[in-house]
Amino acid sequence: MYIAMNRFKVQDGSEDAFEAVWKNRDSTLKELPGFVEFHLLRGSRNADENYTLYASHTIWRSQEDFVAWTKSEHFRNAHKNAGANKVLYLGSPKFEGFNVVEGA
Repeated sequence: MYIAMNRFKVQDGSEDAFEAVWKNRDSTLKELPGFVEFHLLRGSRNADENYTLYASHTIWRSQEDFVAWTKSEHFRNAHKNAGANKVLYLGSPKFEGFNVVEGA
């Protein structure tokens, strides 16, 4: 199993708009081989730096399934308007990928 996460520092006051982008997106993840599940996670607010931490969290059957998705037309379509929402967060999203070593 493979977990792929992108972390976003969402500017104070932009949380509702950021969540709306995710809730209203046209996702085809469920159609893809190896896709297991998706979650959008809201973390804590960093008052000193004026942002709330979010993470998009997908679980895949394998890292190979995830990589295949990143090379697909589905991926290109899912990310074609990503730049239009950069005003909502600070800096670029930070990707982190994990192979599951142990799980229940």
